[in-house]
Order: sequence, then structure tokens, then C-alpha cells
Amino acid sequence: MSWSAPTQPTTVLIVENEAIVRMELAERLATMGLTALAAGDADEAIRILETHPEIDVLMTDIAMPGSMDGARLAHHVRRRWPPVKIIVVSGYGDTPPADLPRRALFLAKPYWPDALANALDRMINGGGPRAAPALAGPRPPFLQLRRPRSGCG
Repeated sequence: MSWSAPTQPTTVLIVENEAIVRMELAERLATMGLTALAAGDADEAIRILETHPEIDVLMTDIAMPGSMDGARLAHHVRRRWPPVKIIVVSGYGDTPPADLPRRALFLAKPYWPDALANALDRMINGGGPRAAPALAGPRPPFLQLRRPRSGCG
């Protein structure tokens, strides 16, 4: 699927406790023409939502520290900010649709950049949520954590 950049400015709030993943995702969204804001936990995400009414999409991991996990955050956002579109991601297998708020999309980690683009396109440009395709095969390079090389060689 090819990415269809939104016709209006679009802001995505990324909620991910892994700093490297959060930074890479923000960078990827910026290359797609989206504005990315980032939070390390649900409490920080709520503070950002309270001060940034321009947020169009919440993209949250499920497993994270703090006062609530990503599933509870998604439900909270659906109740308090109903227009915000929600993408929930997790590397711990499928999350039952009943555990997600209405109109939320689930994206299994690891995911390929095309799966991310497809999910964002559906949420931003129409078509609504559907189950995103699961990834089969090796971990995609986009989310592969890189280890620093040792000085030995």
C-alpha cells in the first residue's frame, strides 16, 4: 500500500515507554509528513492531550509503566477526547477487540513500515479501523533495536 499524506496538518501522539522505539517512530512519522508528539507513559500522554487540542491520532503501546497501561489509556482518551483516532500496538500477541475502545485499531509488534502506513492511512484518510495484518517472518528492520558495537574487533 502506498502512503497517502493527509491534506491537512495531522498530529500523532506516540505513547511508548521504550525511548529508542519512541524516537524512531517519531522520526518515521515526520518523514511521512505528520507532526509527532511523544510521551513515555499514560500520565505524560494525558498532560500532552490537555495542552494540545490539535492531536488527531493516539498511537499507544499496551505494556508500559505508570498509573495505567495503554489499553486503559485508550479507553480514557475515547471517553474524554472522542474525536481522537486510536491505534493500539503490542508485542505480546493479539488483543481481543472487546478490550479496546470503539473504533480503535490494533497493530501487532513488530510491524513493517508499510503496515504502520496502512494503519495510519485508514485512521486518518478514512476507511476506519480493521484488524491490521499480523507480521510473519523476521523482525522488521524499523523496530530492530541496535546494540552498540564493542571496541574490540
